[in-house]
Amino acid sequence: MPLTFNTSYGLQIDVHQVVNEIVQFIKNKPKAEYKIIIGSDSLHLEDKSADFVTAIVVHRVGNGGRYFYRRAKMGKFYNLHDRIIQEVLLSLDVANVFITEMKEVTKQMAEEGIAAKWDFEIHVDVGEHGPTKALIQEVVGMVRAHNFEPKTKPESYAASKVADKYV
Repeated sequence: MPLTFNTSYGLQIDVHQVVNEIVQFIKNKPKAEYKIIIGSDSLHLEDKSADFVTAIVVHRVGNGGRYFYRRAKMGKFYNLHDRIIQEVLLSLDVANVFITEMKEVTKQMAEEGIAAKWDFEIHVDVGEHGPTKALIQEVVGMVRAHNFEPKTKPESYAASKVADKYV
């Protein structure tokens, strides 16, 4: 099943189209610095299932950005730990597919003489305050084990602001 995402203006597109949208955004100002960020958030529902949203954000540092998101309802989750781990796993799954696509396109851009500068981050919805404090070390370790740069609250806006908007 292909990964499909929603745009901020309501269209459904696949991961290839997301990459193309991001490339066009970068090509508009190729000398700018960019961050490409993936983060997930979830909502625990009454029936013990959870609604998960994963966001892909491209941030033109100091000058706006764009985002895309996907929603998935999943089975039973009886505790916060399992739900947070699932959020991280969803972000990592999307990141692995997305980063492969993005590397290929970056090569093509370089061949066209466009040397865009971008960093890649995974934002996790855990922080020093609140019930997720005990999970920080575990989820940061998971993200680093996949060779991605993790960000936690309050810096994890892709998870705690963008994805949270849609759960």
